[in-house]
Amino acid sequence: MPPNTTASTGQQPGKSGRRKGRKARLFVLVLVLSLIGGVAYGSYWSISTVRASFPQTKGTLTLKGLSGSVEVKRDNYGIPQIYASSDADLFMAQGYVQAQDRFYEMDVRRHMASGRLSEMFGKSQVDNDEFLRTLGWDRVAKQEYDTKLSATTKKYLQAYAEGVNSYLQGKDGEDISLEYAALGFTNDYKPQAWTPVDSISWLKAMAWDLRGNMQDEIDRALLTSRLGPKQIADLYPQYPYSRNKAIVQEGQYSELAGAFQQGGTSGSSGTGGTSGANGTGGTSTGTASGASGANGAAAGTSDTASGASGTAGLDSQLGGLTRVLDDLPPAVGVNGDGIGSNSWVVGGEHTISGKPLLANDPHLSPSLPSVWYQMGLHCRSVSSTCQYDVSGYTFAGMPGVIIGHNQDIAWGMTNSGVDVTDLYLEKITGNGYLYDGKVKPFETREETIKVAGGEPKKIVVRETNNGPLLSDRDEELVKVGKKATVDTAAPDRGDGYGVALRWTALQPGTTMDAVFAMDKAKNWTDFRKAASQFEVPSQNLVYADNENHIGYTLPGRIPLREESGNGSIPAPGWDPKYRWTGYIPQDALPYEYDPERGYIVTANQAVIDPDAYPYTLTADWGYGARSQRITDLIQSKTKDGGKISTDDMRQMQLDNSSEVARLLVPTLLKIDPENKDVREAQKLLEGWDYTQDADSAAAAYFNAVWRNVLKLAFGNKLPKELRPKGQCLWVEPVNTTGPADEAEKVRECGQRDPDRAQPDGGDRWFEVVRKLMDKPDSEWWSTPKVGTRPAAHDRDQLFKRALIDARWELTAKLGKDIDSWSWGRLHRLFLKNQTLGTAGPGFIQYALNRGPWELGGGEATVNATGWNAAGGYGVVWVPSMRMVVNLGDLDKSKWINLTGASGHAYSGHYVDQTDKWADGELLPWAFSDQAVEKSTSDKLVLKP
Repeated sequence: MPPNTTASTGQQPGKSGRRKGRKARLFVLVLVLSLIGGVAYGSYWSISTVRASFPQTKGTLTLKGLSGSVEVKRDNYGIPQIYASSDADLFMAQGYVQAQDRFYEMDVRRHMASGRLSEMFGKSQVDNDEFLRTLGWDRVAKQEYDTKLSATTKKYLQAYAEGVNSYLQGKDGEDISLEYAALGFTNDYKPQAWTPVDSISWLKAMAWDLRGNMQDEIDRALLTSRLGPKQIADLYPQYPYSRNKAIVQEGQYSELAGAFQQGGTSGSSGTGGTSGANGTGGTSTGTASGASGANGAAAGTSDTASGASGTAGLDSQLGGLTRVLDDLPPAVGVNGDGIGSNSWVVGGEHTISGKPLLANDPHLSPSLPSVWYQMGLHCRSVSSTCQYDVSGYTFAGMPGVIIGHNQDIAWGMTNSGVDVTDLYLEKITGNGYLYDGKVKPFETREETIKVAGGEPKKIVVRETNNGPLLSDRDEELVKVGKKATVDTAAPDRGDGYGVALRWTALQPGTTMDAVFAMDKAKNWTDFRKAASQFEVPSQNLVYADNENHIGYTLPGRIPLREESGNGSIPAPGWDPKYRWTGYIPQDALPYEYDPERGYIVTANQAVIDPDAYPYTLTADWGYGARSQRITDLIQSKTKDGGKISTDDMRQMQLDNSSEVARLLVPTLLKIDPENKDVREAQKLLEGWDYTQDADSAAAAYFNAVWRNVLKLAFGNKLPKELRPKGQCLWVEPVNTTGPADEAEKVRECGQRDPDRAQPDGGDRWFEVVRKLMDKPDSEWWSTPKVGTRPAAHDRDQLFKRALIDARWELTAKLGKDIDSWSWGRLHRLFLKNQTLGTAGPGFIQYALNRGPWELGGGEATVNATGWNAAGGYGVVWVPSMRMVVNLGDLDKSKWINLTGASGHAYSGHYVDQTDKWADGELLPWAFSDQAVEKSTSDKLVLKP
């Protein structure tokens, strides 16, 4: 045992743990036999080695630094509820317990956030480290700790770090986690002490994955190499405000320029206010002028793609940046079209309990273990010295709770998608860059990257007044602009333009303060004040309390831009007109409180109609397919006075209905394919209710048709930088979407990771196709003949071709007999350990990874088990957790995690929630002292 801890008893697994333990031992025996066979460098692990890192969950431990005893109560799923008598003890124990379950995950995360992956995994990660060092997340995190965070927050971070380090003290790597034993085969890496900055830097990694429209910015610029402004505008349609409602419909913001005030506009009464989004509000004259173009991406693209901002045709340069981004390990999720989250709240007038219900399911990349960690943090008696009684989801490596509820309020989050990143072209001259007609010197710093098993590497990071120069980190970006079309006012390109990034998260902020403040908020006023400190990443926050109020607020550091730029494509860094001029005041950000309709839905749709708001938030909202479906489900359930239950909320989370199928199937059924096998498959769509259950053959065939429609109409016409790797095509010359003679075509192979390629089939593509359905002769519906597959010159001909191609694709994948087809056979989830599970030896991957699970759901559905139509049918993002909070009785709330509480591969709690998650079940979520005690299976006492 570590020198500062003593144990009175060892771990004693319960009945469930023993059953899973027998299964685990079988896996271990297979692993050991493989190792004895010489697979792993002539060494092997014993069962005792594998089990050495399992946490002690019963008995008593001595933990130096505590001021009083702490109890850690775990239920049958290993979920901990911590009870303490001081804040410092509470967070110290949180650090200790999270390290018990997840330290390897925490260690990898901090190495990623600080650009030190090479220290653990060797030279394969040097390129990633160079890019991450250039961004400098850990430097910003240190600045936050030194200059921005409150003394109380620092105290909590220090207590948390002390708890982690108490767990580490005296332990070798193999005593902490199985993965360290695996790393020991190739290097002598030893885990280092945890610091408060390690916790803060994880917020930067989280913000990076939720950064908004940076990929759209790149893609729009890349598209200019093959498509014209009108064609690009077709692919980025305006948000359908009249059909898919914005989040804020009856909301307010501060009294700027005569805009809404809390409690309603002048002359109105009640708490809901009157909405300019509905055409009746008090927005001042002319305030929407800066928003209308930016919120219609088509207008912004059309205006700027011609070269006005000097960005057209950056195919090789921005393609290089895309490849760097593809290689970076995701922190919490894929950043791209379609990914998002659901969260909604229903007021007590519409619920069975008479109190609000709040649901949340963030959609993130599947990871093993899950990115989320469930736990409760309870003061035995809430007072000035111990202020917390909160339960929910957090990240291993961070104190506090990110999403959940306390004794008074509940809250959920979805990514707002507001535009907080801009790419800038930079004219590089000698040791400086051009700005406003003058050469300014770079800010530089030297970074040393340590490499396990190799020599260290030194790099120089250069920064402009717009941010770090990303083009230094990729050879294709070193000489930027060789193909760029720029206007006559642009500076001479010389050897090319550089590319710099401006991003709100590269400035120190106060988000960590916000986490602790939200955890102890008692009412709407407290919550709004706390949320105002949640600067990065900007999130949609929904709220409910036990006094029967519901609300929504948009916090975040959101830039103001000069009229010359709307953030939709890379901007000329040399021109001061494209600089940020400040940030939208927190009081001026939209919110909504107790709306008359009695519910609020956020699912990454537009926050507010631009005609009702004076500021530009983004040019790239999600298009609202999920949010409108949730709204329709709520309205259907509550019409004629119907009431919603906790289980109704769960059922809504599992809704598999495909809105794109509802749009396309009637037309697909009118097509007359001559081939009998194609007609046989087409008949699957007759009478189909558009529900994408895992066992549905119709869902399998429709999604194959949808994928082929997208490929034929759009994918084959996109530049290589957007298409998936391995897809080589004879493509038309630039600036045309129509078919050309074979002699005119050139062969190009895709360059993007399949999970991030286009067209991905997200709700943007749904909106693109929706708008083209009434244009059956559009040039987009043209596709050339390939072999025996017929050419198409209009919509119905292309649909016919897609029906044919889908039939033979599924015949190859699932067999000729359509009775054996099912959506789940195509749409499978594999859970992979995010380090050795993806890049380690085969036997290590077998030991650490799990799956597959055959899933229902799909793209742009409420049950958003996302897949990328350009890359295949496999699941690439998921509802990473699901929760429903019942404010009428918190002990009747429900929750589930994607995997389990433990990061130990052979623990009974490694993936013990996954089967239930896949089946759409939720677990009981005990909160009160009595409910927690009743659910406790293991109890550990930590003593000073």
